[in-house]
Amino acid sequence: MALESLPKDNMMLLSFINTRLRDDGIDLDSFLRQFDVSKKDVTDRLDSIGYTYNVELNRFV
Repeated sequence: MALESLPKDNMMLLSFINTRLRDDGIDLDSFLRQFDVSKKDVTDRLDSIGYTYNVELNRFV
């Protein structure tokens, strides 16, 4: 699944990623590998709405 297959709306993307990180018990790098997307693409989109990845919480806040 490429970035194009993920939710187009950035708020929906935020919800989708945080839910997968929590429910699947994976970290961001594992998510990125699983969905074959680059960290920069995801973080740029979520940064544009004011969210950054927190390693300790394992979610975007």
